[in-house]
Amino acid sequence: MTYQPIVAVLKTTPPTVLDDYQKLMHLAKYQKFIRKDKETVLKLNLSWSMYYPACSTEPWQLEGVLKTLQKDGYKNLHPVENRTVVTDVWKGAKGNKWLPILQKYGLKYEPLTEVEWVNYKPKAEMLALDKIFPDGHKIPKMFMGKNVIHLPTMKVHGHSVITGAIKNAFGGLITKRRHHCHKMIHEVLVDLLAIQKEIHPGMFAVMDGTVAGDGAGPRTMIPKIKNYLLASGDQVAIDAISAKMMGYDPLKIKFIKLAHDRGLGMGDPRQIEIVGEDISKVNFHFQTSRSPVIMGDKLFRFGALKFVEPLLFHTPLFKLCVFGSEFYHDKLWYNTVGKRHINKFMHTEWGKLWQKY
Repeated sequence: MTYQPIVAVLKTTPPTVLDDYQKLMHLAKYQKFIRKDKETVLKLNLSWSMYYPACSTEPWQLEGVLKTLQKDGYKNLHPVENRTVVTDVWKGAKGNKWLPILQKYGLKYEPLTEVEWVNYKPKAEMLALDKIFPDGHKIPKMFMGKNVIHLPTMKVHGHSVITGAIKNAFGGLITKRRHHCHKMIHEVLVDLLAIQKEIHPGMFAVMDGTVAGDGAGPRTMIPKIKNYLLASGDQVAIDAISAKMMGYDPLKIKFIKLAHDRGLGMGDPRQIEIVGEDISKVNFHFQTSRSPVIMGDKLFRFGALKFVEPLLFHTPLFKLCVFGSEFYHDKLWYNTVGKRHINKFMHTEWGKLWQKY
């Protein structure tokens, strides 16, 4: 690749965050990527039905992007999100305070559980999807021919090291059965990026790092106030810069390296132009760990008990896995360790802003 993509990075504060999102998107030249003559999907990020800092699209992130888009004359915006076996699209939209913001800007929430899904045969060679879904792969029909703007948060992930713009498509282009993709998660993410380049006339990502997630992501994390916002028209580049800021070598993260090598974006920070802040010395020193649920998933898919996988993940016994995950996350961890982190966060300026929504 000979081009040099731009990633905009800004420091922000609670009183200025909405204006800072506008400045950020303009610095990243988002109108170069998102055409006004096309409809636009806003792909939200729901990692937990209940609110937890850094976990899902923040309310100020959603409002900052919507305010900018509407001020710049964009119409036909479609805010969407999908469910997993352990998240609920409507409970999540309420718990993360998206619905009042969408109402304020005159938009309808469109859960992907309520839209038509159609078979899609990618033109690009697939690394994993054809193996995982040999009978064919479905995508939302409404995505075809529309721009997409991803709204991820800055956090780690037990399956993929970090998660950001690229993995945000995981919740949009695969049904709730996407847990089957964990076995080849890095290859799947690259496949989905290739599909996006085929179906979307424009792509852009706006990442919130006001509070970032360290530790056992994407849910049971330690929230850390960082006050950063990122945006880019290159999904690989924004994830690479986010990873570098968190303390990782982006090209040692498999999905970033694969996407870079396949020409789907720029994963080498040395070849990415940073506009806005000087982040040359930024290093959060984050470390990815794994929750007991993710450790168990890996044990049964890759480890000594992988012989149990066909029985556990492809029969009604899978309901036991779902129950175990929900009990651990929603009942046990959230109401003990999680509550302590949430209470601490609510005493920060960002926590006070969240309470105002």
